[in-house]
Amino acid sequence: MKNEMMLFWVVVGLYGLSASSYIFGLISKHEKLFSVGLYSAIAGFIPHVLVIAVRWMATGVSPFITISESITFGIFCAVLIFLSFEFSNKKVRPLGVLVMPVAFVLMGWAGALYKDAASQLVPALQSGWIWAHIIGAATGFGAVLTAAGLGLLYLLKEKYSGGVYERLPDLQTIDNLSYRFVAGGFILYGLMIVTGAFWADQVKGSYWNWDPVEVWSLISWLTYGIYLHLRITFGWRGKRLAVYALVALIAMIISYWGIPFTVETFHSGFRIEH
Repeated sequence: MKNEMMLFWVVVGLYGLSASSYIFGLISKHEKLFSVGLYSAIAGFIPHVLVIAVRWMATGVSPFITISESITFGIFCAVLIFLSFEFSNKKVRPLGVLVMPVAFVLMGWAGALYKDAASQLVPALQSGWIWAHIIGAATGFGAVLTAAGLGLLYLLKEKYSGGVYERLPDLQTIDNLSYRFVAGGFILYGLMIVTGAFWADQVKGSYWNWDPVEVWSLISWLTYGIYLHLRITFGWRGKRLAVYALVALIAMIISYWGIPFTVETFHSGFRIEH
């Protein structure tokens, strides 16, 4: 447990260094700090993988049962998507200015919630649907977080010029990239809801139980559905959708982790009464 927690706080520290580097790099327009931020994120991602692996081997249970484990796995997927995108498109290097601070804060929160006791999944909840459900949720979060980061870059590039902002993709490209990530997140979030419904039917005998997390997940999914509708049907582009992506991210975080933390629900460590 001691080594596990030491690894965990190494992750938090390196993600904090990454977040600070991105923020100060953008403020000072010192682009070398973006490289510091990127390589700090990579350095943090390695022990992040180890934290999940160590927990999994120690408990023998899927590493996303408690809220802390769920956050840890969700941020793992988000940082993986972020790093993959960073290396495939070097023009969006400042993207970490939103992604890494969110990763740092949520990982710090996960550390505060971390429990010594091994997570357990009661036999009634053991199902193949859990993997599709959780992976859909976690990768969907990573996609919409990236979309929100691109939205922030759009707003900054629109307001400022020269230096860092001159080397960003043009506004239309940023807008299109954000749209693609939102579309991907919408599909993955839909996968989460559908597989969760089948899983609930196996456990409770009904596809929908009006659990607060279910309701908020549906709200956040519809929120991104509205984004797509506004763009495709009404032709919204640019600044309005960039702001929308940032606001929608808040609803998503509330549904994924906020509600299980504040309200006793089926999703609070996957507890269930029989």
